[in-house]
Amino acid sequence: MKSTARRQSYGVKGAPYGFLLPATILFALFFALPIGYALWLSFHKVKVSGLGLGSGARKEVWAGLENYTDALTDSELVNGALRVLGYGCIVVPVMLGLALLFALMLDSEKVRLAPFTRLAIFLPYAIPGVVAALLWGFLYLPDVSPFYFVLDKLGLPQPDLLDGGPLYLALSNIAVWGGTGFNMIVIYTSLQAIPVEVYEAAKLDGATPLQIALRIKIPMVAPSLVLTFFFSIIATLQVYNEPTTLKPLTNSVSTTWSPLMKVYRDAFGDGDIYGAAAQAVIIALATLLLSFGFLRAANRRQKQEAAR
Repeated sequence: MKSTARRQSYGVKGAPYGFLLPATILFALFFALPIGYALWLSFHKVKVSGLGLGSGARKEVWAGLENYTDALTDSELVNGALRVLGYGCIVVPVMLGLALLFALMLDSEKVRLAPFTRLAIFLPYAIPGVVAALLWGFLYLPDVSPFYFVLDKLGLPQPDLLDGGPLYLALSNIAVWGGTGFNMIVIYTSLQAIPVEVYEAAKLDGATPLQIALRIKIPMVAPSLVLTFFFSIIATLQVYNEPTTLKPLTNSVSTTWSPLMKVYRDAFGDGDIYGAAAQAVIIALATLLLSFGFLRAANRRQKQEAAR
């Protein structure tokens, strides 16, 4: 009896670990192991002896920080990071501003057809990024775009959105169109969690809908705004689909337009997997540091406001 009870006790205690085991195995195989392998590659390089022909002519040797030094001094990687920074300065404020605006409008008492409107705003997020970039790419092309046809008939100027400065707006438009709906749902869900009594008390005090939105709703959904901003920063630093998809349509998008595009070109185009691994690690560390710094600053500000 004691042994049976002991086995049952061990079974109950071990059940959580059994449920976690499949997820742990998948995490180790498809997340932790690739990260570890990338780190290992980033500290190595290939040493070529002689003409590089024959067995043993090419050996993998320890490189130390050489790959990281080359990556940090690579003008193409730095220029790609600057382009992504400019792209992010457009995408993040516009996307989160629209998401907050739509969420506040849907949370209004006078809104009509709220379920349909909510679905219509969220629907672009359900479209794969590559498909969305292709759709917008053809809308940007002067020869096939209906917008250019209408502008031509009206005698209005027809700007080339795939060349020069307008290219940033074209790429940003794709990201804003696709990501606003997801952020809107996150903010709208937080608005729905606010007790109705808070609004009723504000109305009794004579607050207008605009004052309620600015002084009650926005401050109370601040954690959701922080979360969406955090996700938006990560997505911006990892931009790849939009410029890669538009690249065949214009000469303004190079193979190194964004840092991830350069990583892909170096790894699979030039065969330099060691340098590409170092660049990927640098991008991951930059994303981690920026995200951690923002979260820490946001938490510090919330604590200061709570102390007041």
